[in-house]
Amino acid sequence: MRTSITHRFVEFVPDVLEEGVLYVSLEYATAVHRCFCGCGKEVVTPISPTDWLLSYDGESVSLDPSIGNWSFPCRAHYWIRKNKVHWYGDMPQGLIDAGRRRDKKAKAAYYATQATMPSKKFDPKVPSKSSADLPGDRKGLASTIREWFKGGK
Repeated sequence: MRTSITHRFVEFVPDVLEEGVLYVSLEYATAVHRCFCGCGKEVVTPISPTDWLLSYDGESVSLDPSIGNWSFPCRAHYWIRKNKVHWYGDMPQGLIDAGRRRDKKAKAAYYATQATMPSKKFDPKVPSKSSADLPGDRKGLASTIREWFKGGK
């Protein structure tokens, strides 16, 4: 399992992905990589106010929230923070399902709000202020996951 990565800003994601590289296309608001567990599966993370948030500090990248490859046989679960991969264990299916329901509600609320607001095009090159700007309880899910891994409820 990989613990550090490199990143490349690209317009188009290459056909062949190198191991340990996070490809970021700002033009297409997407980050793509091979699963960092080594299974070789392609992982696509859309960058948007309701999917993943990309941070770039001039040297390294971070993605929020964590990446849970629950539909892959590996079921890898990790965070990308400043070009480091922080590994977490598998999660119970109930917690995964709850997170998916929360994400679906947040997305529906976000797009319902957007339909009633003046048109403002999302620009992935301008990061959101924080995940607290999202409808729903994104930080609550992260806290729940952290507590679960610490042996709490």
